[in-house]
Amino acid sequence: MDQRPPLKCNLKHDCDPAGDPPSSCLVDKYDGRVPRYTSYPTAVNFRTDIGPDQYRSWLAALPRDQPLSLYLHIPFCERLCWYCACHTGVTHRRQPIVDYLKSLMAEIDLVTASIPHRPVVSAVHLGGGSPNMLSTSDLARLFTRLRERFAFADQAVIAAELDPRSLTHEWITVAADLGLNRASLGVQDLDPAVQAAINRIQPFEMLEWSIATLRFEGVDSVNLDIVYGLPRQTTHGLAKTIDQLVKLEPDRVALFGYAHVPWMMPRQKLIREDELPDARQRYQQQLVAANKLQEAGYIPIGLDHFSLPADDLAIAAENGLLRRNFQGYTSDDATTVIGFGASSISTLRQGFAQNHPDIRKWREAIVDGRFATYRGTALTHDDRFWSDIIQALMCDLEVDFAPILRQWNMSASALAPALTRLHEMERDGLVRLCGSVLAVTRLGRPFLRTICASFDQYIVDHSPTAHHARAI
Repeated sequence: MDQRPPLKCNLKHDCDPAGDPPSSCLVDKYDGRVPRYTSYPTAVNFRTDIGPDQYRSWLAALPRDQPLSLYLHIPFCERLCWYCACHTGVTHRRQPIVDYLKSLMAEIDLVTASIPHRPVVSAVHLGGGSPNMLSTSDLARLFTRLRERFAFADQAVIAAELDPRSLTHEWITVAADLGLNRASLGVQDLDPAVQAAINRIQPFEMLEWSIATLRFEGVDSVNLDIVYGLPRQTTHGLAKTIDQLVKLEPDRVALFGYAHVPWMMPRQKLIREDELPDARQRYQQQLVAANKLQEAGYIPIGLDHFSLPADDLAIAAENGLLRRNFQGYTSDDATTVIGFGASSISTLRQGFAQNHPDIRKWREAIVDGRFATYRGTALTHDDRFWSDIIQALMCDLEVDFAPILRQWNMSASALAPALTRLHEMERDGLVRLCGSVLAVTRLGRPFLRTICASFDQYIVDHSPTAHHARAI
């Protein structure tokens, strides 16, 4: 485990005439727009020639002896958070949720009818949106259907992303009785000025109550999400938020950079761009937050996660078993993820298949007895090769090219363009190349996505693209 002291920039590097520290020069140089690499190829590269027929054939070929994970997307919220880039919307009526749940259970039936055996499930993840928008009776019906159609492993992880602002003791009690054993709570920032700027008012006491109640009812793993780069956010304010949160002793903390993509998510146009921190300020916020979490005893995991040493994410990282998928970092070893609901993405051995993000179009397909698959990608031999490299870097912060080249029968010459790009990063202290092993340095960790982009065969000329979030 990484027990080293927090990162301090000491790179010997030529800086600009203003005398900025080396790290600032690196931010200026490497802060482009790159994917988050929760998959490879990334969702931006999905194509519409992957549809229901391909998805059905992939389901029919699922191995009988391998467990799978389930993701269920609940695209409803009680209030609109302006920073959010998820496929979700606000509703104050029950009927849209009732209709959605009916279609969701129909989709479960449709999918399982295409699998020639009753699959074993090792993990279930409810995302959104806010899954606690489901009523307790909704939740009970949903899990009854899931347990009818799938065989749950004895130690199955059942997780949900929850909104503390609408969370009730009754909901927690019912969810825990149904098997909920991991909860992820959105915090973002506890500074009232930042909360006002993103339209998410959430006092510390509300979060404190949520965590205490979850643990009282037996939900023994709690994750908190923090976001840097938000409007009106300061390094001092974020540090204060970290100080408050570590007192609650969450098992995990995810530290995400805010992705300002108003061309994709119109709600983000409600955020004033002149109140957003610039690239250097974002870097400093990330650095200070990461240092404070490590000082509090949290182990850095991959790009942006931190966990207590006893948490299974830290144990998986220590043993080289960490994985990354569309839900982020996970210790779940299932390589197949079946997605249900509008916009959800399924990961199978043959490729990725995504449902239509438009709820109406998704429902129309399901009601008509058809899969709602509208795009995806079939993995090629080369895709798998580059995916293994990127996965290793994102999870382990190093990759040994030699065994991957042998596994996929690739020539070392295939790496030449990427290594040419990485030589400059090596001179800047972001990576080390020793023999066949590429390792990301502590200075390079915040630039991990940019490093991985060097191997991305879908980025044209490896120039920044407006389709992705900022690298830092």
